[in-house]
Amino acid sequence: MAANRGNGTEAPEDQLRALYEQVESQTASALDELVAKPSFGRLLALSGENVAAMARIGSDTADLVLRNLRLAGRADLTRLAGQLHRTEDKLERVLQEVEALRDELAAERERQRTNGRASQQAEAKVT
Repeated sequence: MAANRGNGTEAPEDQLRALYEQVESQTASALDELVAKPSFGRLLALSGENVAAMARIGSDTADLVLRNLRLAGRADLTRLAGQLHRTEDKLERVLQEVEALRDELAAERERQRTNGRASQQAEAKVT
């Protein structure tokens, strides 16, 4: 594959390709050794923890900036959603009570009408 020149040396492209393949194989074997060690897994876990902690710090900082600007942050919206949910539950209970009272009132009026008709019929029979 190597093209020899008239003086017996390889072409620069072939030398470069051979050097690249040698570096690639050495790097692959070095990375294989690195990944095989238990310390690599530990390092990976610590790095993941650090990334999660940095994300949390960034989120907390953003919430603090919003709070200092007197804008609603995530915690404020969560608290407000809870209050809204409780208010909806209370309103639902009030609505159920109103409907029950409306049904009682309709039943009472029906009884009064029935009693009124019965007394009118009784008066009509007496006269």
